[in-house]
Amino acid sequence: MSERTHDGPPPVPPIAAPLAGSIDGEARAGAAPAAVAEVARSRRGLSASAWAWVLMQGGRDPWVILVTIYIFAPYYVTTVVGGGDPARMAQGQAIIANTGTLYGLFVALTAPVLGAMVNGLGPRKPLLALCVAVMAPLMAALWWIEPGGAGLPAWVYPVDFAITAVLINYADMLHNSLLTRAASPREAPHASGAALAAGNFFSVLSLVLVLWAFALPGKVDWPLVPHAPLFGLSSAKHEPDRIVGPISAILLVLGAIPFFLLTPDEPRTTAPLSGALRAGLGELRRTLGSLKRHRDLAVYLGARMLYTDGKTSILLFGGVYAAGVMGWHALEMLAYGILLSIFAVGGGVLAGVADERLGPKRAIQLQIAATFVIQLLLLGMSKTRILFFPYDVAAHPALWNGPLFRTLPEVVYLALGCGIAVSISGAYASSRTLLTRLAPPDQIASFFGLYALSGTATMWLGSALVGLFTSLFGTLQAGFAPISGLLVLGFLGMLFVRGGGRETAAVSA
Repeated sequence: MSERTHDGPPPVPPIAAPLAGSIDGEARAGAAPAAVAEVARSRRGLSASAWAWVLMQGGRDPWVILVTIYIFAPYYVTTVVGGGDPARMAQGQAIIANTGTLYGLFVALTAPVLGAMVNGLGPRKPLLALCVAVMAPLMAALWWIEPGGAGLPAWVYPVDFAITAVLINYADMLHNSLLTRAASPREAPHASGAALAAGNFFSVLSLVLVLWAFALPGKVDWPLVPHAPLFGLSSAKHEPDRIVGPISAILLVLGAIPFFLLTPDEPRTTAPLSGALRAGLGELRRTLGSLKRHRDLAVYLGARMLYTDGKTSILLFGGVYAAGVMGWHALEMLAYGILLSIFAVGGGVLAGVADERLGPKRAIQLQIAATFVIQLLLLGMSKTRILFFPYDVAAHPALWNGPLFRTLPEVVYLALGCGIAVSISGAYASSRTLLTRLAPPDQIASFFGLYALSGTATMWLGSALVGLFTSLFGTLQAGFAPISGLLVLGFLGMLFVRGGGRETAAVSA
């Protein structure tokens, strides 16, 4: 449920070279027979190298869903740090927020420099292999972070989370930059979409697997559900929460193996390290300077920095917030994550309809407004409140006899969460469409680099606000509240963007 996979931290600026135009156009202009053969092959499906590139993202993205949003981070805040106490839960949320601020600042400062350097030197795989080699053990180590002081100390998770998040962003940048090496120009758009789908697919599959194998057993007597958690995992020791770390590590490695075996790397250049860095930074400065000639695009990218940071903050802290205010544990959070991931797919589909009917600019404004309203309503929810009004759970019978979401506040919160998933994923999809309407056609690749940069330049701001307000007021609700300000500022910025309306062709169709 995010611009890059989902759902998680926004990607760093891609350093891939611009696509070299349409293969069909090359064929009509007298392309070589090999290129024509490549066209015919790509029409039949993606090549092996393209599928290997797709699987790399499919294996990488589950960490964002399983660890940072729905399962491990909520477990850390509510159980490891919070121990069931709301004040200590707020401290846990502040720890996560402050960690996000630090790693966000670090990525914003270093990613463009790293991208410029690697773009000048050539090969990406060696650095990407190093990222995977460090990330996999860090993910697996989460198994040993236990409640009550057992296992690794509590401070290990923020350090583990920060390092892994930085490396995930670096890996995303390096992986994106090899798309044009893994796939032909005709394959590239399909491979990009397939990678996003693979990230969502493996994330949801992981949630379903943990729900079926470890969370539901022993709580329901349903066909095909094991009678006890597989491998002897204990819910009392929160092992279903902790197992998501090793699962993420396994998926990361499995997804990386085909990539390193089948996807070609960029050739090594003769440029020295210092020369490659200077050339890359010079190109970045020229691209930034070109914004002076494109006023509406510059305003749009500025507005997008704000509303995207607000939406990303909701994603990052939404799981922690839900677990804290609703008292949900692994079973409820797994089901919550599955449902929101499904509705996020619907948001992407609806975004296409909204872009056509309203134009992407108005679609984004509508999606920001919907996120703002729903986020405010979530502030009025708890186990004993519905939209700020008290609700006596003891005075009302359970809505059903199932193992989860038995009360009306839980169902209302679930409905609001699904709504916010639709509005956030829809805004991510419409944002890409609007860039293609505002950017000059011959500079699309360069401005997509700035588009990615605008997603990282302030990615620390939302976390900083959540951490500050949580520390000042000592509640999860107070920490969640300032996100609304980022959404409002982004919405106001969009009012000054000209263009991005309905296309005449789309209307006449």
